[in-house]
Amino acid sequence: MYGTNLSWKPLQRTLDSLIHQNLVRKVNPENPKDKRTSVCYELTQKGENVLSYFNKAKALLELETAPMIAY
Repeated sequence: MYGTNLSWKPLQRTLDSLIHQNLVRKVNPENPKDKRTSVCYELTQKGENVLSYFNKAKALLELETAPMIAY
């Protein structure tokens, strides 16, 4: 929540959408004695594929800006 700079409700809507699209799934925490969290999320294979495609598209779109020429 803090890392994404989202408040609770928008974060829950985003996570619900990602789960509905099978991009992430809920998993049990690795350390059940840690009371700070009761649910963890992980990327599904579909989510990893989407992220990979996004990063490839982002790399293709990164253009070098030409230096400004003063007239």
